[in-house]
Amino acid sequence: MTAATEIPETPQQISETPERNAAPERLELVRQFVNTLDVEEQADSLTGPSDLKAWLAQKRLLGRQDRVSATDHRRALDFREALREILAGHTDGHVAPGTVRRFDAVVSHIPMRLRVDDTGWVRVAAAGTGFDAAQAELLARVYEAMEDGTWERLKVCAEGTCRSAFFDHSKNRSGHWCSMAVCGNRAKVSAFRQRHAADAARSQGKASARKKA
Repeated sequence: MTAATEIPETPQQISETPERNAAPERLELVRQFVNTLDVEEQADSLTGPSDLKAWLAQKRLLGRQDRVSATDHRRALDFREALREILAGHTDGHVAPGTVRRFDAVVSHIPMRLRVDDTGWVRVAAAGTGFDAAQAELLARVYEAMEDGTWERLKVCAEGTCRSAFFDHSKNRSGHWCSMAVCGNRAKVSAFRQRHAADAARSQGKASARKKA
């Protein structure tokens, strides 16, 4: 993989500040990659190949001399949204077969290799050069998280208008929202209103039935 030269940050390239939703160590970069799209605000940090190249370079996954094409950009967005679907499955407790097939189709084009580390363990590592190597590094971090048991704790907020990736630090892995105070409260208010509307509809139906009787 080509070492990237540090470049000045622009507003679209500034990484998320450390927070309680952050994932441990190398998995955090995967979370940040998914969150390059703010679903609620419809703000995408990777609007084109140049933005993607800048983000990958800032994360030291790509060098200034490496190129990112329109096809690479499309592949990156497909990878990002396939990851989001997998993480949503972690939140729901079930990853749908269609999600698995989509993820498999996306990652099948990412070059990987096997290597043996100093302890004799066989590991999956990134292969290829340029953009291919950058994607492979993200996928290698996903595999590492699967090995160490942290992967299933990386989730997507269950609040439908948010869908941001967060790391579930709860002891029983029961986290559903990136923020209990914001998204969790919003979801509970929405559920309360739905129950209230359903109760009102049932009451109205019973009243109408009594009048007809």
